[in-house]
Amino acid sequence: MRKLISSINITLDGFCDHTAVIADDELHENANELFRSADTILFGRVTYQLMESAWPQVVKNPTGNRPMDEFAVLIDNISKIVFSNTLHNVQWKNTRLVKGDNNFKEAVIKIKALPGKNIIAGSPSLINQFMRLNLVDEYRFCVQPIVLGHGLRLFNNIGNKANLKLIGTKTFGSGVVMFYYEPADKKHLN
Repeated sequence: MRKLISSINITLDGFCDHTAVIADDELHENANELFRSADTILFGRVTYQLMESAWPQVVKNPTGNRPMDEFAVLIDNISKIVFSNTLHNVQWKNTRLVKGDNNFKEAVIKIKALPGKNIIAGSPSLINQFMRLNLVDEYRFCVQPIVLGHGLRLFNNIGNKANLKLIGTKTFGSGVVMFYYEPADKKHLN
């Protein structure tokens, strides 16, 4: 079965805001490595719209920054699945829209059972839901050396406590630290 990896930037005070983080060459290279190991990314509406508004334009008009331009091509080409009850259609290439909360868990289990590479979850709302449903195989928290003071917290109302086991760390020159975890209790419901 394919591995579902949640990967998210968070501030020291636990907020998620893709627009407030350090996104230097080293972090883009790290993201590129993750994207090369995967063939599908799962988005919620908000993150999908944020990414779709930026990266296809970089593919059309490269910045000249190799790691950033490579990230744009990787995210443009990867299969994207958007979970939303409010979107009516999606425009970005290689994107499929999944509506309805009723079969949310079943849809993710089916995606994980398909042949292929890893699956990335990069939306705070989805990571929350996936954690509650015990669907995540690995968590990657890219902790930014930023205290934001406001915004969307990553783990709101997750229900029961989730115990995680540290499996690795990586420190970047910018002061960002990546923490790699897996569920401490690997008994998945799926």
